[in-house]
Amino acid sequence: MKLILIRHGESEANFANYWTGWLDVDLTDKGSQQAREAGKRIKNSGLMIDCAFESVLKRSIKTAELVLEEAKAIFVPEVKTWRLNERHYGDLIGKNKDEMAERFGKDQIKKWRRDFNEVPPLIKKNQLDRRYKNLDPRLIPRGESLSMTSKRVLPLWQDQVIPRLKNGETVLVCGHGNSLRALIQYLEEIPENCVDEIQVPNATPILYSFDSNFTIKNKTEL
Repeated sequence: MKLILIRHGESEANFANYWTGWLDVDLTDKGSQQAREAGKRIKNSGLMIDCAFESVLKRSIKTAELVLEEAKAIFVPEVKTWRLNERHYGDLIGKNKDEMAERFGKDQIKKWRRDFNEVPPLIKKNQLDRRYKNLDPRLIPRGESLSMTSKRVLPLWQDQVIPRLKNGETVLVCGHGNSLRALIQYLEEIPENCVDEIQVPNATPILYSFDSNFTIKNKTEL
């Protein structure tokens, strides 16, 4: 059973150094090229992707599509889900990280970014589009800790990803830095006080192989 995790390629927000969260920003040209190179590495490794899961944000969607194209798997089913969205950064969304560090101090910024239970300042009201119109409003946060992000990601893993893996499919999950950190923390049973050590680089495929009990047999960066 094989699982490929990949964070989207460099986004406009990564380049400009501001918080995005659920803000929908595009890939840079570099980010698109990173995604293509990742797809080529997957193809060259001999892996054949059977399905893909993506967030509903275009930086994830475009990355997955480019990866699938280069991996010769453009035809496979794709599932877009809000559960893979980036962590909701609340009132920090759209604000420059360096400017916020000057305002609140580096220690506080580190807590907001890396602590498992630290919740950022909440946004007063979400300005969300129709992609969320069928979602129960009670599920839409105004800001999230990594712990809260994990609680919305794990049902996807348990209800949709695991059955496909059990069916012998190789599954691609294209998410964001924090939605993938939450999943990695769960899969590897990393203590909450060590989650700040989990690094998820842009457009770097991470391959997990599992045994029948979903114990990790191997983990490789492609």
